Amino acid sequence: MASKGGGTGGRANKPGASSSRKGAQKGSGGQRRQGLEGRGPTPKAEERTGHPAARRSKSAAKRAAAPNTGRSAAGTRSTARPVRRTPGKGEAEQVAGRNSVVEALRARVPAKALYVAQYIDSDDRVRESMKLAMEQGVPLLEAPRHELDRMTNGTLHQGVMLVMPPYEYAHPDDLLEAVFAAGDTPLFAALDGVTDPRNLGAVMRSVAAFGGHGVIVPERRAAGMTAGAFKAAAGAGARLPVARAGNLTRALEAYKKQGVMIAGLAADGAVPLHELEIATEPLCLVVGSEGKGMSRLVSELCDVTVSIPIASSSESLNAGVAAGIALYEVSRRRAEAHG
Repeated sequence: MASKGGGTGGRANKPGASSSRKGAQKGSGGQRRQGLEGRGPTPKAEERTGHPAARRSKSAAKRAAAPNTGRSAAGTRSTARPVRRTPGKGEAEQVAGRNSVVEALRARVPAKALYVAQYIDSDDRVRESMKLAMEQGVPLLEAPRHELDRMTNGTLHQGVMLVMPPYEYAHPDDLLEAVFAAGDTPLFAALDGVTDPRNLGAVMRSVAAFGGHGVIVPERRAAGMTAGAFKAAAGAGARLPVARAGNLTRALEAYKKQGVMIAGLAADGAVPLHELEIATEPLCLVVGSEGKGMSRLVSELCDVTVSIPIASSSESLNAGVAAGIALYEVSRRRAEAHG
């Protein structure tokens, strides 16, 4: 005979005893069942507050809804298409040593902090470095000498170290769009296999001096915007944009499709520099390394290869000097065409 209450199959429930049957235990009153009612299906990850997928979805929606407010390097608003993502930033750099630091500050390289060791034995270089840092708005920080040892990985720092922020590279396509938007005739220099930052700085200086619009460097196996490049550029580093291409050949192919002529400097070039008729056209001048010259793929892509006549006793010119001579000739021809 079933016991009163009828939920235990005729067997009385003693305190502490467990039941082998499924279903609610005595005294639950259906609370577990009621707690599950009305919850509905589990929401998607994109709909859960705080979930990484929800944050990504929200950010994407904001980017899609935001108007294109990008401006070109020339200061004019570009409406052709949204500004492309750059290939990324360069690496932060440390300049250590009294001579190197004071020379970098004299060249006004971008810097975010000047570290000076505690109880440093100051000399004229240290005092000038501190004075220039204050004039340029660079924070002046004091640190224990062992901390400078750690930060420079044991490099001889002589009690002073300058920290440069990562360089913000442009995208090659954005450089070209900015020039077209300004109504100018493009003139660029591209470096193929040039690994010395001083040559990069020298090329930048010549591009700026002869009316060029920017320099293009490959992302790998190439010189970047270091303190050495800034010093060699002698101020042009603050005015002239440098673009970094993930693949230089593809970047030059894209320029050709936009009507830019590609002229490569080569010792055995087919056209002497003084006969370069395309100098007045939209032009990108490619400069290879002093030892190997341009790579095969870049050389095959050129519309013309150009040689600089030199004395037979000289083997070659370095990248910075060759670019300066070629850019001067291009500038001279353009001036004559507009004169």
